[in-house]
Amino acid sequence: MMIKVGITGQSGFIGTHLYNTLGLYPDVFERIPFEDDYFENPEKLYQFVKSCDAIVHLAAMNRHNDPQVIYETNLSLVNKLINACEVTGSKPHILFSSSTQEERDNLYGKSKREGRMLFEEWAKQSHSQFSGFVIPNVFGPFGKPYYNSVVATFCHQLTHNEEPRIEVDGELKLIYVSELVKHFIDRILLFAESKAGSNTETFHVPHTKTIKVSSILAKLNEFKSSYFENGIFPNLNDPFDRNLFNTFVCYIDHEKFFPRMLELKTDDRGSFVETVKLNSGGQVSFSTTKPGVTRGNHFHTRKAERFAVIKGKAVIELRRIGTDKKFTFELDGDRNPSVVDMPIWFTHNIKNVGNDDVYTIFWISEHFDPNDTDTFFEVV
Repeated sequence: MMIKVGITGQSGFIGTHLYNTLGLYPDVFERIPFEDDYFENPEKLYQFVKSCDAIVHLAAMNRHNDPQVIYETNLSLVNKLINACEVTGSKPHILFSSSTQEERDNLYGKSKREGRMLFEEWAKQSHSQFSGFVIPNVFGPFGKPYYNSVVATFCHQLTHNEEPRIEVDGELKLIYVSELVKHFIDRILLFAESKAGSNTETFHVPHTKTIKVSSILAKLNEFKSSYFENGIFPNLNDPFDRNLFNTFVCYIDHEKFFPRMLELKTDDRGSFVETVKLNSGGQVSFSTTKPGVTRGNHFHTRKAERFAVIKGKAVIELRRIGTDKKFTFELDGDRNPSVVDMPIWFTHNIKNVGNDDVYTIFWISEHFDPNDTDTFFEVV
């Protein structure tokens, strides 16, 4: 049977990644849409909870000038969700996003700790399932600068000619958003398979990287210097560096940054052009595309990729998954060999719009593995 999953805070940073990742498994999960105004419309909230086998409660206020507002808002959301379950007699598996700030003496941490306890008590009384997730600092693509994480703030600043500042050079315990999403999905599957009645747990999500704020900024400055300014891909062999780089790239203004023109050197022997400079490995491929033919219409969730058009006329299109905005780039390899890089979670294609074959060199950051292609098809 399909597992019906709803996500409060679906449009937020973690919610977007979880919603999109669930969409990669259409034979396993049915995504029940959620909108923020459901909390102000009891009937819509009732219908939502009745439709779900599992609800991941991510909706929360993180920042406000008055900490009391944060505390009251977050507990209000918890109580509204519990009330909706009680009114409708619904018993979904609720997964609650708490924070390591539970341990700190602040009202945000207090709201998370008390919210987790309210859900746990509800699950015990109603013989339902509950998983409380105590989560470290989360980073990844599409996080909101000045709100979600210092990584998001630094990436935005470095790609928009702003000067980052370190307020406190503390040591951060981090987890990449895709790693966190996997924990949510694993727990949903585990509880669905167990078919247990009352089952409550508090799961302390392990961090995957411990690093000082200054070290994060140093790595991001290297990315800016090597990739943003000189077009050189950094070494992506280390998973943390790969995840940090993929995060950084997503803050670039793609409409202004691409296509990047390559230097064409010509003499009586012919022509020569450097298409990609790397500090790590991967795989390089060459293709020809006949007039009118489109390649691609797929996206990746971890692989960095470059398209270099060296002959012929092509149009490259990109669209971030879950959005409607399309980026369109026209490339003419005969006049100006040029490149466009593909951010993760952007579906992309390349179409020959000329009269002759298009010659394209592709670089991707991993060797092709037929058992783990990290390639998901969706039309741009």
